[in-house]
Amino acid sequence: MDCARVKPFSKKKLDFFRDIWNNDRLMNFIPTILSGGSGTRLWPLSRTQFPKQFCELFEESLFTKTLNRLKPFGSPWVVTNQGLKVLTETVMRNTQVPTEQALFEPKANNTAPAIALLCKVLELKGQSKSIVGIFPSDHLIQNTDAFKKALELGMECATRGQVVTIGIKPTYPATGYGYIEVAEKPYLEAHGLQALQTKGFREKPNEQTAEDFIQAGNFYWNGGMFIFEVSTMIRHLQHFMPETWSVMNELKANLSNLSELYARCPSQSIDYGVMEKLKEQVCIPCDLGWSDVGSWDEIAKLGKNSEMIEVGGHGNFAFSNQGRITTFVDTHELIVVDTADAILVSKKNSTQKVKHIVEALNARKDKRANEHPFEFRPWGKFEILRDTADYKSKVIHVNPGQQLSYQSHAKRAEHWVMIKGQPEVILNDVVHRLNPGESIYIPQGAKHRIRNPGTEVVEFIEVQVGTYFGEDDIVRYQDDYKRS
Repeated sequence: MDCARVKPFSKKKLDFFRDIWNNDRLMNFIPTILSGGSGTRLWPLSRTQFPKQFCELFEESLFTKTLNRLKPFGSPWVVTNQGLKVLTETVMRNTQVPTEQALFEPKANNTAPAIALLCKVLELKGQSKSIVGIFPSDHLIQNTDAFKKALELGMECATRGQVVTIGIKPTYPATGYGYIEVAEKPYLEAHGLQALQTKGFREKPNEQTAEDFIQAGNFYWNGGMFIFEVSTMIRHLQHFMPETWSVMNELKANLSNLSELYARCPSQSIDYGVMEKLKEQVCIPCDLGWSDVGSWDEIAKLGKNSEMIEVGGHGNFAFSNQGRITTFVDTHELIVVDTADAILVSKKNSTQKVKHIVEALNARKDKRANEHPFEFRPWGKFEILRDTADYKSKVIHVNPGQQLSYQSHAKRAEHWVMIKGQPEVILNDVVHRLNPGESIYIPQGAKHRIRNPGTEVVEFIEVQVGTYFGEDDIVRYQDDYKRS
């Protein structure tokens, strides 16, 4: 063949082959969300049993936003703790993500065991060559185009054996984030971005050091987003965290011994355990319009005010999930957060101290530190309206196709008034079909349940009367969700 006569590929044909390559990579890409959190930084909206990724701060929850942002790259996996199972599965179902792709840790154990668990599960499934992306569940990313390009470049680097960190271009000298120092020479360039060799991870700095980082121009925030091949991370875990991997390597395919393994697995972050020790890795600096939504001050900067009126004041911020208007008179630079059972009032730039309020509430054994008056259950949710010594009232929602356990109460009777839907109530084995506006009385000790055979949510008011109204006054005779 006369090589001089071979024509180069046209741009159209090159784009065609590049699309094939990108699609092939996407088929092997597993976006994974790490979902934990103590629920203290955005109290009183977020709490231990309802951390910030589930709070609807921006029309929908941050967890929902994260799932939807990642779905174009592959069906997301989730690693979270057992206590968030109901909330996690509810959001996954609502966003059409298979709940089978959720791994539930027996206890919160930091990020290294979570990533080791994921890698072992994927290894057991024969997916050691898959590329994994690790993403927090509760961060806001507004520049999705830059995010897409960063992921595509990250995948290319990961296929070459690199562990990739997505670096966030700093907008001010923050002392609350770790930093990544990068070299000048690119490891790889594509999509208008560069993957730069990482010179090291830096701990959260003091103010002067943060200023020095910004002036140097080659330091980026660590947003906790990593991309790697499963086999690559397993190799690094074996080398840098042999105890963690040795324990997790005993995992059975059916996860039946997971609780026993987690009791033996040391708690450690992937940053400290692996990333800070890796001599060769890359960072992709980019501007994602990123926020970790880590305080009410940060939300105030994002300009998500609820309805408010200022008279003779300025710079105030209000958030209410109760539909109430917040008014300010001759006050300046205040933040007010209004929920059903608690109100936070703070000066701006002081909301990091909200953790001390949570500590004070916990010291008083006040359940408002960790619980809301509402609760999600596998069948739906309820919200407590009044809780007194004489009675307790709730509004209860039962999702289509779901039913409560067949149960009885030893210390209370209940009266149910239907608002929406057409449920079936089973009372001592007799079926009653009810319509909106109708009611039924559940005597103390009677066996009962409500089910929703329809396609819309059933809503009803429950009034309890008796001597005790705790959620533990339940004897279950049958339950779809295998609760004892």
